[in-house]
Amino acid sequence: MCGIVGYIGKRSSQQILVEGLKKLEYRGYDSAGVAVHTGEGLHISKAKGRIRELENKLELQPLEGFAGIGHTRWATHGKPSDENSHPHADQSMKISVVHNGIIENHMQLKEELEQLGYNFLSETDTEVISHLIAHYYQNDLVKAVQKAVSRIKGAFAIAVLSEHEPDKLIAVRWASPLIIGVGEGENFIGSDIPAILEHTRDVYILSDGEMAVLTRDKVELMTLEGNFIAKQLLRIDWDVMRAEKDGYDHFMQKEIAEQPRAYRDTMLGRIDKETKGVVLPELNMTLEDIHQIQQIQMVACGTAYHAALVGKAVIERMTRIPVEIDVASEYRYRQPVIRENTLVIAVSQSGETADTLAAMREAKLCGARVMAVTNVVGSSVAREADDVLYTMAGPEIAVASTKAYTSQLIALYLFAIYVSQSLNTMDAMTRMELLSTMEKLPEQVEGMLEDTRTIQRIAGELADRNHLFFIGRGLDYMVAMEASLKLKEISYIHSEAYAAGELKHGSLALIEDGTPVIAIATQEALLEKTISNIKEVKARGAYVIGVALEGNMEMAKTADEVIYIPRTDALLTSTLSVVPLQLLAYYAALARGNDVDKPRNLAKSVTVE
Repeated sequence: MCGIVGYIGKRSSQQILVEGLKKLEYRGYDSAGVAVHTGEGLHISKAKGRIRELENKLELQPLEGFAGIGHTRWATHGKPSDENSHPHADQSMKISVVHNGIIENHMQLKEELEQLGYNFLSETDTEVISHLIAHYYQNDLVKAVQKAVSRIKGAFAIAVLSEHEPDKLIAVRWASPLIIGVGEGENFIGSDIPAILEHTRDVYILSDGEMAVLTRDKVELMTLEGNFIAKQLLRIDWDVMRAEKDGYDHFMQKEIAEQPRAYRDTMLGRIDKETKGVVLPELNMTLEDIHQIQQIQMVACGTAYHAALVGKAVIERMTRIPVEIDVASEYRYRQPVIRENTLVIAVSQSGETADTLAAMREAKLCGARVMAVTNVVGSSVAREADDVLYTMAGPEIAVASTKAYTSQLIALYLFAIYVSQSLNTMDAMTRMELLSTMEKLPEQVEGMLEDTRTIQRIAGELADRNHLFFIGRGLDYMVAMEASLKLKEISYIHSEAYAAGELKHGSLALIEDGTPVIAIATQEALLEKTISNIKEVKARGAYVIGVALEGNMEMAKTADEVIYIPRTDALLTSTLSVVPLQLLAYYAALARGNDVDKPRNLAKSVTVE
């Protein structure tokens, strides 16, 4: 799981590469490196650690040239080290490669190449690619890359720079994201749009099995067999500042604050003002298709899985269609039962999550219709699905997902209402009231973000704790799972989420004097039972922080602290209650001195299984 950038043109490439890598550092950050063709040949500079380590090297020994490739790494083969950092080169230092993904047959290829006399300097699977290209090179770099790639099994996005043909870069994609940026007298390669957005808004998004040959004046697209292809040049309309911190201290803080906009954008054009119904013209589903759905299965990972949990509850309640949900990494291995009229919904922020893609493909092989809920236009999930429902969160840079999660909730609510109105499982008045309430959510979140002093104070009190628990019932339990994940992934405080009614079946043994328990109680139909569970943990010495709807006096009498959220429909509380808990995680991480945007051992886009 890595970030790739490449440049060829009329400007010095070193600075463009380094700045591009900084935009991609969320994809990996245990090492970084660049390869540049200078007047003296191909030269590589790389270093373990953050990109600043690489910059320090380049300040002492700059690489001047008009073509280069760069890489920021998250280790999958070989420990983080200078030797294992990318770019990798063949033993003659004529061909250099950067790679995102995993080469599954790299050991077999390595043994074969070693028998032919090739020496390996790293523990990585990537080095195999550079030696393979060198092995096949016969005065035609494109053909050498094609032959090398034909031998590789696995997932890969690669960029190639060669001293043999310094006037070109080659990019290849198979199951890992890669885009090509088109400029005036210069062209770019990137794993993601932010890497090149400062320089161009015109991009090609490569599909699996496609390659690009870049010179400073043109881009040629072709299949791995060498057949030239035409693709649509996409114009990116993101504001450059949306990919930057925009004055906030951290990307996570900025992205929490962007949630009102993300809510609005995800609803924009999907709520018909005249009929007060939901319109989803991007879906290819006919009314007949919807009526034929007999079951829904949902697959996702991490935060997207928690959004899917809420989606399951809401879809079932609104449509009366049974919904199953699986962690995507486990889906294939349970031999899922897919009926003739099964709809599988895959939820993925990046649209490149390897486990979710694999689950999708399994579902399609079994005959299911697949709908994707994703944030990235043209991503693998989006291209391979039968239907796509895009969230409109915009670029999310921080590793800990916030606005992507809540945008997924909004999208899944819209889909549930859309299906319910098609099936007449929700009366028109209820639907109109629910949509009207949804449209108020952005303003309510803005109000919650205006004053965070109480949350900051509570976070400071929790910062020196090593263990705490979240509890909730119904939709509140699902939010508790996401809140627990947020806290532990950036603050490193061990936390667990429990269904409040399950405490008496074992979990109460973990409660002792002073144990923090965050109790979410926004489901008023379950309030009496939740209050009873809070009293159970209080009786055993717990320090309870409640999350409740405004005006809930019972919570004020029971908990030690209460964080209030605005009143809304019971089905929609998940979109509000999670926001203060995102902030709680953020401020707790700050109080502990952690790197909020880049938590240890994690990376943003999980493109390997």
